[in-house]
Amino acid sequence: MAWLNLHIEAHNQNADLLSDALMEIGALSVSIEDANAETLDEQPIFGEPGDPPPGIWNENIVTALFNDDINIPEVISTLEEATGYQNLKYTSERVAEQDWVRATQSQFDPIKITDKLWIVPTWHDAPNPDALNIVLDPGLAFGTGSHPTTHLCLAWLTDTIKAEHQVLDYGCGSGILAIAAKKLGAKEVVGVDIDHQAIIASQFNAEQNQVSAKFYMATDYPEAQADIVVANILSSALSVLAPALASACKPGGLIALSGILREQTDQVSAIYAEWFEMNAPVFMDSWVLLSGTRK
Repeated sequence: MAWLNLHIEAHNQNADLLSDALMEIGALSVSIEDANAETLDEQPIFGEPGDPPPGIWNENIVTALFNDDINIPEVISTLEEATGYQNLKYTSERVAEQDWVRATQSQFDPIKITDKLWIVPTWHDAPNPDALNIVLDPGLAFGTGSHPTTHLCLAWLTDTIKAEHQVLDYGCGSGILAIAAKKLGAKEVVGVDIDHQAIIASQFNAEQNQVSAKFYMATDYPEAQADIVVANILSSALSVLAPALASACKPGGLIALSGILREQTDQVSAIYAEWFEMNAPVFMDSWVLLSGTRK
């Protein structure tokens, strides 16, 4: 069996309408993506849990999946009539039947963080068996090592962790940073998140990696101070949580913050400078890691 993918250029005012209309016409599925994804013009949009939806990108591609017997020009004509938008720009492509599990797995190869640390999906052999290998599959929570923010935090932990350290991973997601900290030799590791699914994912991944770490919902976390606090979350959340994260870090302890865009560097650094002696930022692509020592 095969399908047809229809890609339509859209903007932020008509993408949702086109998406809804395509489903009414008979699309099997519809998605909206940033038309500038993976380019320098990629537009980050973020929302905090509980906040109103942040909207969509200014320039979009609406992609609809149809059975391969569909007449694409007829779909476009019906779509234009239903929405009132004329002269829609579109392309289409045939999608052949394939092993979707293998196709998905092929997108995730082992990720080298440093010579000492790798992230390895379960369907791959470790490229360097002598390294510290974190076994981790893409799942329900953020953090596979592929995103620059996670990569930056993992590299920082590799250079920082010592055997006596107690580590707090705030916003633990998949648990990848907590697991890495434990594998790197930390004495005690705790992960905290506001998403129950993240706690489930973190506990599962810790068991997969045979490491001992404790994970708590933020509302259940027994507040204590750690030698190292790491938080890879949105910059807006980092700004709000600054007093709490500072309180969670021992005097002389270290903090690492990521999830921060380049243009947000000075703002976030200035906030944390009240409690920390801040180091020079470390950049990767459009993202930054900030670190400092508790005063």
